Amino acid sequence: MIPRSPCRRSRGNRLGIAVAVTALSLIGTGCSNTMDHPADAAATHEMTGAKPTVLDVDKAREKAKAVSSQIYDLIDIASAKVTEPGPSIVPCDQDPEHLYKTEHPWSVYGVPEDELKAGFQRLRDGLPGKGWKTWRYGPNKSRAKALELTSDSTTEPFSVDAQLWVSSPTVGHEKEPMIVITIVSGCWRAPKGTDLSTQY
Repeated sequence: MIPRSPCRRSRGNRLGIAVAVTALSLIGTGCSNTMDHPADAAATHEMTGAKPTVLDVDKAREKAKAVSSQIYDLIDIASAKVTEPGPSIVPCDQDPEHLYKTEHPWSVYGVPEDELKAGFQRLRDGLPGKGWKTWRYGPNKSRAKALELTSDSTTEPFSVDAQLWVSSPTVGHEKEPMIVITIVSGCWRAPKGTDLSTQY
């Protein structure tokens, strides 16, 4: 079965990514998780007193797509398949009528596990050179103990969470091995007159 979403209840897993020292709900995918880390990244700018940048919703989506393209290039598995859904718009709790963030979950799949493992390692190795700071790396708390990394951009208000779903002693054979990616931005302020309720 071709995966249409990076959430699978059978793994007992919940994707999550922190762009601040708070929990984010991945509304677009129906997943949730809580992660904490020091508020020293560009993606946490809205938590450090800085005013969110005014940005058109379509331009915010384009920024999220550009970040996803960079991550895809770092993974560098040309023969792999990629899920198709684009970035979604999610309201920010501070001011849901005027502030929003982008979330872009997608997966790389359709190749042998060894290729996925190599791609995941290339991602980890390549992130620092592209201005990313990895603050979390290792097995996560899911039953599968999937290898996970979470990084914050030092130049843009974005975070990326990557998980490697492959066969393991805890879950046995993985029928659909993949790398699961979630890109999340910090909060943007919609231009005056924008009705965010029409964008979700």
